[in-house]
Amino acid sequence: MVNHVSFIWNIAESLRGPFKPSEYGSVVLPFTVLRRLDAVLAETKAAVLETAPTVTALPEVLQHMKLTEASGHEFYNTSPFDFAKLVADPNDLRQNIAAYVAGFSPNVRDIFDRFEFDKTLNKLAEKNKLFAVVEKFAQADFHPNTVSNIQMGLVFEELIRWANERSNETAGDHYTPREVISLMVQLLFATDDDALSKPGVVRSIYDPTAGTGGMLSVADERLRAMNPDIQLSLYGQDYNDASYAICKADMVIKGQDVDNIRLGDTLTEDHFEDKKFDYALSNPPFGVDWKDQRDFVDDEHKRLGFVGRFGPGTPAVSDGAMLFLLHLVSKMRKVEDGGSRVAIVLNGSPLFSGGAGGGESNIRKYLLDNDLVEAIIGLPKDMFYNTGISTYIWILTNRKTDERRGKIQLIDARELYVKLRKGLGSKRNELSADNVADIVKLYAEFEDTEQSKIFTNEDFLYRTITVERPLKLRWQATPEGIDAVFNGKPLAKVSQDEAAALRAALASLGDDAVFTNRDTFHKAVKTAAARQGLKLAAPILKAVTAALGEQDDTADVCTDTKGNPEPDSSLRDTENVPWTENFDDYLTREVLPYAPEAWIDPSKTKEGAEIPFTRHFYKYIPPRPLDEIDNDLERVMADLREMLDEVEG
Repeated sequence: MVNHVSFIWNIAESLRGPFKPSEYGSVVLPFTVLRRLDAVLAETKAAVLETAPTVTALPEVLQHMKLTEASGHEFYNTSPFDFAKLVADPNDLRQNIAAYVAGFSPNVRDIFDRFEFDKTLNKLAEKNKLFAVVEKFAQADFHPNTVSNIQMGLVFEELIRWANERSNETAGDHYTPREVISLMVQLLFATDDDALSKPGVVRSIYDPTAGTGGMLSVADERLRAMNPDIQLSLYGQDYNDASYAICKADMVIKGQDVDNIRLGDTLTEDHFEDKKFDYALSNPPFGVDWKDQRDFVDDEHKRLGFVGRFGPGTPAVSDGAMLFLLHLVSKMRKVEDGGSRVAIVLNGSPLFSGGAGGGESNIRKYLLDNDLVEAIIGLPKDMFYNTGISTYIWILTNRKTDERRGKIQLIDARELYVKLRKGLGSKRNELSADNVADIVKLYAEFEDTEQSKIFTNEDFLYRTITVERPLKLRWQATPEGIDAVFNGKPLAKVSQDEAAALRAALASLGDDAVFTNRDTFHKAVKTAAARQGLKLAAPILKAVTAALGEQDDTADVCTDTKGNPEPDSSLRDTENVPWTENFDDYLTREVLPYAPEAWIDPSKTKEGAEIPFTRHFYKYIPPRPLDEIDNDLERVMADLREMLDEVEG
């Protein structure tokens, strides 16, 4: 494998000058695919060329069927060219290679379209590099008898990695570090080793944010190492043309069904709407808004509810990562059909963002209520190429083992890493093979330790109660207060005569008179108004009451028409009560000692869920003793005095 990668990258290095290092991938990746397909189709080339003229009158579907039957693969090429013939005619190379690419079946030709291969060929031709590149690739032996699908896949993955590391673009948008993928894959399959090792096993794996296909490739490699005879189908979708092209090319090279890789926005254009999968992996974009998809997502949420993907709710528009989480849940097989396991990388926000009753909280509660969260692993910082923030792997499944039912395992792997000798973008740390093994061991042992904590689902559920305190007001008709009455909107339409009468009525109350009972105050205001020949309408009385009223703990409680105390909105508070705790017990213990007249309004109670990961692994570090700090300060001050003396001397 190393020889093949070096050979190809030497071709890339020969482009230095006309091409920047960040552009090497746009040359070597499509040419590697082209040369591999050339070798794969070589043995049946004659049969395809013989069949092609006989099917031109048939519908496209039948044409495709006949030609794939002749090629023995899910794709074909009807052009008479191959690499040997291309090299043999250097004068017409540019037009011949275009004809060669055009001869591929649409499902493969699409790869080169998305690579924008025409632009690359034009630039190579313009810089007199095209023949040299084609000639060198023609020397590579990529025949399946020499390089297996697995080996070729590894070669291509290594080329992708090299290209990404040399790219000036944000690699993390389409490239997840291989060791992180390896950890996700091992966690995903950890409980299924026995079942996956049996002969005749058939499994499917899906990535809705496939990028360049790294997750699918590592999962494929891992499963085939466990069971070379496994029948494995890989499915993926991505919205980025270049990433999609690389992923699709990688699947072609591995011998996978090329039609299982689709292009499009997963949130608005689910190309696998009716399919369910055994396993799924994803590293969705996090911290990225979904404004462009909002209308579609909101419509599906309202129209389909739990029949669709977003039944539990939608997160804040500023971060759409949890939409992919729900999308993956919708792709799980039913338990009676074998169930599914899912691994997804998320930032810290989905653990706790949003309050009770909000979209994020409702999504978490849905996952917990349905016992879908098996484990969450906190990763070290600076693990990804485009962000240094904290990240977490969530393991979801609808087929937990008996010991894990109703429970969630949190694993703190934030200190399990090795430093890179040289940083790559934001990536400063990586997981060694030993780190990965240690994390998988913590997961498999499922024990309460310093780095592994076991909780019940209910431990992360809570209710937000609204605590009310009675409204207590006093009223005093001061000149400033009376002016405030007339500054309000309800008095704007009152006639000048009515306004003058009301002002006189309020002034007659006396600015030294204090009312601590609302009914008494209302009676006094109405009486004073009547003396001025004015009958107060309810809105006017309400405006007067609001403008002149001030909070006073010594005043009487304001009550409604049924005699119940009215709440003071300015004193309203909320409390998060653990799921298993009785509200009355909580109120008696936590609230009434400080607010004896408080009560809970049950109509405002909301249910919520949050997973405060870091809180459960917090370690208290006591501050240094004061005398130690004083001694250090004294030493510093002594040094400063000595330096000052030297300067002055």
